[in-house]
Amino acid sequence: MTGEEGLRACDLTLAGLLHLLLRSSHHSSSKLTIFAAQQAPPAPGSRRQRHPRDAKLSTATPSYIYIPTTITKPSATLPSTDDTDTHYRELDLPSFFNQIPSITMDHRPQAWGRPRDDVYGAYNASYMNPNGPNQATQAPIVTGTSVIAIKFKEGVVIAADNLASYGSLARFTDVKRLRKFADSTVVGFGGDVSDMQFLDRHLQSLDIEESYDLSTDQAPRLNAANLHKYLSKLMYKRRSDFDPLWNHLLVAGLDDAGKPFLAAADLLGTTFTSPSLATGFGSALAQPIMRRYVPDDEAAANLTKEKAIEVIKECMKVLFYRDARSLDSYSIAVVTKDGVDLKENEKLEKQSWKFAERIRGYGTQVV
Repeated sequence: MTGEEGLRACDLTLAGLLHLLLRSSHHSSSKLTIFAAQQAPPAPGSRRQRHPRDAKLSTATPSYIYIPTTITKPSATLPSTDDTDTHYRELDLPSFFNQIPSITMDHRPQAWGRPRDDVYGAYNASYMNPNGPNQATQAPIVTGTSVIAIKFKEGVVIAADNLASYGSLARFTDVKRLRKFADSTVVGFGGDVSDMQFLDRHLQSLDIEESYDLSTDQAPRLNAANLHKYLSKLMYKRRSDFDPLWNHLLVAGLDDAGKPFLAAADLLGTTFTSPSLATGFGSALAQPIMRRYVPDDEAAANLTKEKAIEVIKECMKVLFYRDARSLDSYSIAVVTKDGVDLKENEKLEKQSWKFAERIRGYGTQVV
């Protein structure tokens, strides 16, 4: 920075502060270097004293600026040719700002306007580091769509397709979103796939601990009802930490009494139970179909296993027709007292698009 550039950067307010500082320090304790100008002082009444373009000053580092000041002779150390002349001081900025009285804000150029570290503690600027990955899922990118489930007389049928969408792109076509737990429970995941993988690893660790604890037949088992309560509290805890797991879960299995159990938990930790449940688009497209067969628990107690599987397959077909983020390959699990029967590569059967002919705007129709 040249002397002229440093002077232009020094506005009237800063010049006033410098003037007060110099007067209070009596020029003896301040760390200043004084240079003589090669020109007489500017005309009276000028708002700012500028260093002439042809002045020859020593090269200053970016930590210094030049300020004009008027000195009246006699002076034994400063050369001059007139009684009053303009001189320029080379000011050490860090030293200058350290002499300002203690205030609660740090106004040094290195930390404009931030609270002082010695008053409020060190400032955590880790979030400004662009090199590390952002691990908080606040904007899900790779997601899974609907999970549907229905209770019947002896257990629960649950299904989900194998597609993970990258935004609106059908990117990953072999993502299994049903997870078996302890051969007695199935968890279906809707929503963000990365959070699903986190929960899957967590459930695997929990399953290993459960298998070690079951050393005797009298040891309590973590059944579907207990697992649902555990997952709902985990989701609520993450939501309370402002870092939610961006998933909607369905837990299917048996409760303590061996009766069919089906419940949901969303990213807020909200829980819900019903004879039939669905997440995502399925709550609007598949749920009305399932409620036609199981409007209440009494109807679910009379529904056969074969009919429940047929209803689920029909709902998966409707979702493939109507949901742009669905796939014709899906996973289906049947949970009974005999265990979990999980099939992960099922294909939709008897597909027909003839119903689309009745939709205006389809194909070559224009009216």
